Amino acid sequence: MLKLPRILIAAPASGSGKSMVASGLMAAFSRRMTVQGFKVGPDYIDPMYHSAATGRPSRNLDTWMLPHETVLQSFARASQSADLSIIEGVMGLFDGYDASPFNGSTAEVARLLNAPVILVIDCARMSGSAAAIAHGFHTFVPDLSLAGVICNRVGSERHAEWLKEAIERIGLPVLGLIPRLPDLQIPERHLGLFTVAERPAAVRDFLTAVADIMEQYLDLSAIESLAKQSAPLACEREPLPVSTEISTIRLAVAQDEAFCFYYEDNLDELRRCGADIVPFSPLKDEHLPSGVSGIYLGGGYPELYAAQLSANQSLCAEIRKAHIQDMPIYAECGGLMYLTEGIRLPEGSHPLVGVVPGWCAMGDRLRMGYREVETLHSGLLGESGLTLRGHEFHYSHWELTDPQQAAYLIRPRADGEQSRPDGYTHGNLQAAYVHLHFGQNPHLAKNLIQTCRTWQKHHQN
Repeated sequence: MLKLPRILIAAPASGSGKSMVASGLMAAFSRRMTVQGFKVGPDYIDPMYHSAATGRPSRNLDTWMLPHETVLQSFARASQSADLSIIEGVMGLFDGYDASPFNGSTAEVARLLNAPVILVIDCARMSGSAAAIAHGFHTFVPDLSLAGVICNRVGSERHAEWLKEAIERIGLPVLGLIPRLPDLQIPERHLGLFTVAERPAAVRDFLTAVADIMEQYLDLSAIESLAKQSAPLACEREPLPVSTEISTIRLAVAQDEAFCFYYEDNLDELRRCGADIVPFSPLKDEHLPSGVSGIYLGGGYPELYAAQLSANQSLCAEIRKAHIQDMPIYAECGGLMYLTEGIRLPEGSHPLVGVVPGWCAMGDRLRMGYREVETLHSGLLGESGLTLRGHEFHYSHWELTDPQQAAYLIRPRADGEQSRPDGYTHGNLQAAYVHLHFGQNPHLAKNLIQTCRTWQKHHQN
C-alpha cells in the first residue's frame, strides 16, 4: 500500500475552467514542493502546460486505451518522487467513451486511484443552481463522491456569498471562488490550445499569473490537506523492466514546434526496450542525427509550418534515403502528413518527404475520437491481426491510393461510423492518423526497437 497525496480536478463539462485551475494549482504548489501532473484521456497539449508548471513530464492516464493495472503503475511510478500529484480530468466528470459513467471517464480514473475529486463549476450565470449541480455530481453514483467545489467566474462579493452559502448547505466545502478574469485566457486555434513550444514566454507569463490567482482565491491549505488524506493506494512501485539487450539503439524522435505530440510513457517504453531517444527538428536540422537506426515522427501541426518544412529539402532527402534503405520509420498523424508528397493549403502547395503516396489537404470536418484498430500487415509493431486502441484528432485528409497498403482497419463504432482503412505501410515504414499508446501491449515498443536493432546489424559499417 502506497501513501501518495493526490487530488483530481474535474468539472461538469468542458469549458468550465478545469485546465486553468489544474495548471494554476500545479504552478502554485510547485513554488514550495515537488508536484507531479497527470491528464485523464488522450490529450497532448494540457500535459505540456502541466510540465511547464511543474518542471516534470506530465503523464496521461487513459483507462480506455490502457489496462487498469498499467494506469495504476504509471501513476505510482511517476508519483513516488513527488510531494503532491494533481490530476486534470477530461470533459465532464462522467463523460467517456460511451454513455457509461465509468468507461474511459474521469470518474473511472478517480475511482481507480481513489482520488479526492474537486469539481470546478462555471458559476457565471447562476447562484443557488450551482448547489444543485454539485449535489447531482456528488450523489450520481454511490461509490464516487466529491471532496469540494471551486466556483469559477464569480461576478461579485454578493454573488460569492450566495454560492458559498448554497453549496455548503449541501455539505460540500467551497475551496475557492475565482472572479471573472476575461484577460486570463489560453489562446486557442483549430485543434485546441497553442502548444508550449510555440509560445514559451507567453506560457511562462500565463502560469505565473494563474499561480498568483490560485494563491489569492483558493484555500491551498485545505486542498493540500485533502490530498494528504487520500487513502493508501493498493499498488506497488514496480520499476519498468529494463531491456537485457547489450546494444543501445539510437532512435531519432522529431521534437519541435511542428512535432510535439508524444505520450511520455511511450518514450519510456522505448527507452526500456533499449532506445536512446535522440531529438531532432524537421524545421531546423538539415540532417538526421548521426548513427540512428530508426525514426519516430509524432503528431503536431505540420500544416502551420508547411513552407518551412518544405524548404528543408536536405532533411527530406535524408529521410527518403533512410526509407530506401528500409530504416524503420514510425509516424502518427502529423508525422504521416510530413511523409506524404506534400500539403495543399489555400496559399499554395508545399512538397514534403514523399515516401507516402498522395497529398494532404486541410478540411472543415474534425475527425476525432477513440478508435479500435486491427493491424493489416506484420510490421514495426508486431504481427498482423493485432487489435489495438488509439485516438484520432485531425482536420486534414489524405487519400489512400492503394487500400492493400493500409496500416490498419479502423473497426466500426456503435455510433454508426463504418469501418475504414487508415495509414500506409511499406517495408519498415508504418504511418497512420491514429495515435497509439504503447502501454496497452508490452510488445509494441519491444517490436519496434527490435526491428531497429535488426536493421542496425545489417547496416553497420
